[in-house]
Amino acid sequence: MPLHNFHIIESTLREGEQFSTATFTTAQKIEIATLLDQFGVEMLEMTSPCASPRSEADIRAVLAENLNLRVLTHVRCTREDAQRAIDTGVHGVDIVIGTSPQLMTHSHGKDIRQIIDLAADVLSFVREQSPDIILRFSTEDSFRSSEADLMRVYLAIADLGLVNRLGIADTVGVAMPSQVWRLVNQLVRMTGLDIEFHGHNDSGCAIANAAAALEAGATHVDTTVLGLGERNGITPLGGLIARLYTLNRDYVSRYNLPLLPQIDRLIADICQLDIPFSNYITGSSAFTHKAGIHAKGVLADPETYEAINPGDFGLTREISIGHHLTGWNAVRNRAQSLGLNLDDQTLRAITQTIKQQADDNALTPQEIDDLLMEASLQTAGGLA
Repeated sequence: MPLHNFHIIESTLREGEQFSTATFTTAQKIEIATLLDQFGVEMLEMTSPCASPRSEADIRAVLAENLNLRVLTHVRCTREDAQRAIDTGVHGVDIVIGTSPQLMTHSHGKDIRQIIDLAADVLSFVREQSPDIILRFSTEDSFRSSEADLMRVYLAIADLGLVNRLGIADTVGVAMPSQVWRLVNQLVRMTGLDIEFHGHNDSGCAIANAAAALEAGATHVDTTVLGLGERNGITPLGGLIARLYTLNRDYVSRYNLPLLPQIDRLIADICQLDIPFSNYITGSSAFTHKAGIHAKGVLADPETYEAINPGDFGLTREISIGHHLTGWNAVRNRAQSLGLNLDDQTLRAITQTIKQQADDNALTPQEIDDLLMEASLQTAGGLA
């Protein structure tokens, strides 16, 4: 189905804070929130005000910036947590409680009937205190929960008529895209409510699962910058953008795409991380072409070997030529960029020289330029 009608809930300041090296100051949170707002995310989820005094103060500080995005906070299913959240002035409260056997046994100790009764009480309390607040109810560890239990909980909550959306969470990253599609589609058909997907990446399916959720009718997806979060993190903002861009560029046209590299670098610097070479869009190799046949195709038409246009993100592609896999088309392109007019025979000969020398060590760009300049001078000398 078309994926135009969705919203990003950016959770770097909630789920992202749970990453091992993530500790954000108040000033950094404001900077991150401002950049994400400029990028165009619709919602920002922040750590529960119950976590610490500064967590509460930070919510108020971000709200004071009067950004365009809506500020949410994520709390346990208790009146006390909900009241603390409401008191901060947030635009939305995200209520969560575990429904898997593991969490019912080792977390809160309640059975399904008790979960429904507690959720009904807390959600009613929130709606009484703040009739216009954005209210979400989510199960935790949804994909290790009994499907019968899940549907019993969701249908009971939907029947209350109190929440704006329902959330499902692949808390330990075990779901397959087909499972996500089936559950989301079932909830859309049976409740008619907006559906939010929160997917962890423990088994590498977070982006695929988020896309499956949207295809099935989900309206909201949780992301973090660089995929930060508990353990292996959750759906990365850049990864979701890349996935949707390759399906249809119109799906992400409302976002300020050239800001993505700056956002990734900011979080990497704060968390003392290197951006992986293979990172979606902003990795150092994302738009580097090496093999001769690839270079030839990209030079003729970038879409030959690129599904994403780096220019849309304020980035440029690189044609790597100082190696034994290089092709003469790439060498010709470099010569032309230097303003050198070398014939094909000369360029092919230089290419063979590069290949032979690079079998031992790759050549630097300067070494290649020197070969091209020397050939140009020899050609000019011969003509003279």
